[in-house]
Amino acid sequence: MALGSQRWLAKGRASPRLVLLVVFVALLLDNILLTVVGHVPRTPPGHVPRAPPAPSRSCLQGGEFLAQENTRVGLLFASKALVQLLLNPWVGLLTNRIGYHIPMFLGFTIMFLSTIMFAFSGTYTLLFIARALQGVGSSFSSVAGLGLLASVYPEDSARGSAMGIALGGLALGVLIGAPFGSIMYEFVGKASPFLVLAFLALLDGALQLCILQPSRISPESTKATPVSTLLRDPYILVAAGALCFSNMAVAMLEPTLPIWMLQTMCSPQWQLGMAFLPASVSYLIGTNLFGILANRMGRWLCSMIGMAVVGISLLCVPMATNIYGLIGPNAGLGFAIGMVDSSMMPIMGYLVDLRHTSAYGTVYAIADVAFCMGFAVGPSTGGAIVRALGFPWLMVIVGVLNVAYAPLCWLLRSPPATEEKMVSQGRFPGVSYPRDLRELGINLPGVARSVLGSMPPASTDQKNSDKRRKV
Repeated sequence: MALGSQRWLAKGRASPRLVLLVVFVALLLDNILLTVVGHVPRTPPGHVPRAPPAPSRSCLQGGEFLAQENTRVGLLFASKALVQLLLNPWVGLLTNRIGYHIPMFLGFTIMFLSTIMFAFSGTYTLLFIARALQGVGSSFSSVAGLGLLASVYPEDSARGSAMGIALGGLALGVLIGAPFGSIMYEFVGKASPFLVLAFLALLDGALQLCILQPSRISPESTKATPVSTLLRDPYILVAAGALCFSNMAVAMLEPTLPIWMLQTMCSPQWQLGMAFLPASVSYLIGTNLFGILANRMGRWLCSMIGMAVVGISLLCVPMATNIYGLIGPNAGLGFAIGMVDSSMMPIMGYLVDLRHTSAYGTVYAIADVAFCMGFAVGPSTGGAIVRALGFPWLMVIVGVLNVAYAPLCWLLRSPPATEEKMVSQGRFPGVSYPRDLRELGINLPGVARSVLGSMPPASTDQKNSDKRRKV
């Protein structure tokens, strides 16, 4: 029995699919916690909130009150992204030195502590600390997890599919977190969703102990390219910019759309969360679908189309007069961001393989910095633009920005290798090398058939001698 379990563990540690499962579960739990916090009331026990203004025939006053009250909540939400933004480069450097397994397990440990802290926090300060602590855990989990996937899936198309599945865990967490938090709070209690998540996190930790062996230090076999060098690479900057601007769209929409719905549609409370359901479902579909298709159609093209659709979807949002009018634009937005994310994450690993050394922690730290920058800058600047110009102009500005950025993705169509990389591979700068025999016009099956067809048939004596040899 013990021998069988040891064989299963040894086989599991060598299986990229089980590594993918570990990363999927880590991203899933992190994003369930992210959205559960948004849908469980943050009012401390015994605290009586200030009453809103008396209701009137217009729903404008309620929106103004909500805009004022959301300042503290906005800071609470932004704290995670800001902490993650500052910590990611250091986590990338750490993974290059000690490998991905220990940082991954450290991320689980910190997230577990953050979840317990959320369950029993009674003041805004404790909630703020718990949210910032979650950002620390997310930084370790996301950077180490994506780098680990890139290392166990060296083949480009398989890596793209794995990244799409892992990002599907992120989307699924966002999708189920809101209803899970609301239902558990309503029928069980405020601490209940966090305690359930803490239990699931323990299971994830046990899975990591079995599969990843986090006590083992396994640094990268090749010396990692410095962060400063990667940040000077224009192709990496283009890919990071696509991640930042596309995700900034939904980051700006999350705090401003509910207020605009209260002001213009007099929407009931349940509709404020349901408005984002089409975006979550379509993002889940988009990441899994284009994790496979993007490699066939060209990841640069998939990203360019995705950013254009993000812009068009944002321009359509202010045209909605009720929640049903938001279904199309929000679904298009989520689907398009899924196209960009599932294309740009594998491109980051491909660019490092092509132009630098194949150590992935640093480049995925840059990718996560771009992602977090969108979610850190988006809500703060979005609120200021809404107050100055109004919600429709915010959608126009961000939508036009995404459409204008989309053509830059064409630069990722065929990025060249650096001279140092070509020399290390025994290739010479300035010489065009074909990717495979098809670029030389050679049809390998046809050549094989012609060679076999030109061979003379075996004689009868030769056939008899072959038979005697077999006997």
